[in-house]
Amino acid sequence: MSGKTAITDRASILLVDDMEDNLEALEAVLASLDEPLVRARSGEEAMTALLRQPFAVVLLDVRMPGMDGFETASRIKRLDGAKDTPIIFLNGPESDSGYAFRGYATGAADFLTKPFDPWMLRAKVSVFLDLHRKNRQLERMLAQDQKQLGQITDRLSSIEEELRRNGPNDLTVLGHQLARIEDALGELRRGRGR
Repeated sequence: MSGKTAITDRASILLVDDMEDNLEALEAVLASLDEPLVRARSGEEAMTALLRQPFAVVLLDVRMPGMDGFETASRIKRLDGAKDTPIIFLNGPESDSGYAFRGYATGAADFLTKPFDPWMLRAKVSVFLDLHRKNRQLERMLAQDQKQLGQITDRLSSIEEELRRNGPNDLTVLGHQLARIEDALGELRRGRGR
């Protein structure tokens, strides 16, 4: 794997909580995943971070001063570059059952109550990291397919031009061009079989 690919496969995790102790606890639990952890101490800081870079998942505290977790989640879901980013809400044990409903209604992928089980949190975040990596891989494959399709389109255009110049009776030229197209299509099919 090249260095460039490894960099694009990095899946940053956004940690949003107004309490320093909570951010430190999240970092301690997630450090073993060996992915970049980005802190935000408020909903506003989270929005700024999301505008700067993509994230694989957002861990979002529900109760924060100013813009709470629900409002932050609603705003995240309106950002073109972040609207599909999964959000895991984190909330204290004193919350009522309506918090979970409200969290899911604002687009949460999951809802955990503090104190959370570290193994459970790490496992849930790992699932979203894997999904993020697979999405990046699909995007790269699609870009490669688009490039190959462009090459095939260019070859077809060159055949049309050749036929206009030489006339439709030049079967030798046509045969060579069709063989090149069949090769390109074969490459494209083999690429999809990966």
